[in-house]
Amino acid sequence: MSEYREFLSERDKIDFLLQKGFKIVRVTENLSGAFVLFKHSENKRSATLHVKTANARKYFSNLLIHS
Repeated sequence: MSEYREFLSERDKIDFLLQKGFKIVRVTENLSGAFVLFKHSENKRSATLHVKTANARKYFSNLLIHS
């Protein structure tokens, strides 16, 4: 998969979780990307997303700053 398509896939996953009511609560960066922990505010479910592309990491960072 091209890097741009991978970015689009990761961006869509981030947007999907945010639209479902999840909030970003923790980000763990390492050499293979970032692990973003999402938690739902009402039912306390959680989801972890492995974000590999630099553009997707910039995308969720921008969302964190503007929220």
